[in-house]
Amino acid sequence: MGLIISLAFSALFGYLAGKLMNLAGPWYLYLLLGLAGGLVGGLLFGLLGFSSNSIISEAIVSIIGACVVIALYRTLRK
Repeated sequence: MGLIISLAFSALFGYLAGKLMNLAGPWYLYLLLGLAGGLVGGLLFGLLGFSSNSIISEAIVSIIGACVVIALYRTLRK
């Protein structure tokens, strides 16, 4: 059950990042962006010495990471 909830939150965070960056696409694109954003955000913030201890900070890290992934996605598509 935890995996399903994690995927749902990843899709939600990917969706929010997509809306912030004006990205249109299918639901699975948001899910992948949310998952990649969580990984990239965790890596970036970990390198900076920050750690996330709550769901709010995890959400912020995931959304920022997904925005970075979207920017890279747009750059590579051109």
